[in-house]
Amino acid sequence: MMSVRPRTAYEIQCMRVSNHLLREVFADLEQMIAPGVTTAELNLEADRLIRSLGGVPNFFNYEGYPASICTSVNDQVVHGIPDVSCVLQEGDIISIDAGLIYDGFHSDAARTYGVGRISGDARRLIDATEQCFFEGMKFAVAGNNLNDVSAAIGDYAEQHGFGVIRELCGHGIGGLMHEEPDVLNFRNPGPGLILEAGMTLAVEPMITAGSREVKWADDGWTVSTVDGSLASHYENTILITEGKPEVLTMTDEEKNCHPEVQ
Repeated sequence: MMSVRPRTAYEIQCMRVSNHLLREVFADLEQMIAPGVTTAELNLEADRLIRSLGGVPNFFNYEGYPASICTSVNDQVVHGIPDVSCVLQEGDIISIDAGLIYDGFHSDAARTYGVGRISGDARRLIDATEQCFFEGMKFAVAGNNLNDVSAAIGDYAEQHGFGVIRELCGHGIGGLMHEEPDVLNFRNPGPGLILEAGMTLAVEPMITAGSREVKWADDGWTVSTVDGSLASHYENTILITEGKPEVLTMTDEEKNCHPEVQ
């Protein structure tokens, strides 16, 4: 069984600051998303703001990744590379995955946004992906099994007719961007990890409107649905507590809408 060390009070406070700064980045990028904007422009703004806040973009050069954020459009699930030729169109959906390092500690989050007016099916997919996360949060409490979090995420998606990506998952986070444990988004029959107060995790449902099968592009990064169906991604960095999980990458206003978290 893997050993995952809970964070110290100092480390937790550092992660709160790192994630608070990341919330500012997402608030800024959300205002930019509109038809005609390129994903390269979003990347440049994210890089500028992260550095102006005193952080370092933790995606840039991570295992060779060439940008400061991931921008995945429509059927792209994750790890889309920003590009000047990728111009957002009315009705598109785009997921932005971003993180930063501040004072040695990482933050990580993702949001999927509609570009202008989007279809009802696209809106239902985005909303369901977010709800998958909150279904998982009902079990993200010290003493519970991590597998219960994973099962709640996947069960909700599949019960509502959506596909759940198996090849990608969430992760522990702290002094490194990716740490143990893996946080799956589907039911797992294994023994699982018992959650302890002080653990920090990046929980990130990745859901499709069609088949769950995915493929990798020739760039080695971009993951897309095989059948071309829309994909949505929602991620937060959370802190396990004795009670409700503390979601470090959500604003107080967002938390007020979700009684499952603090």
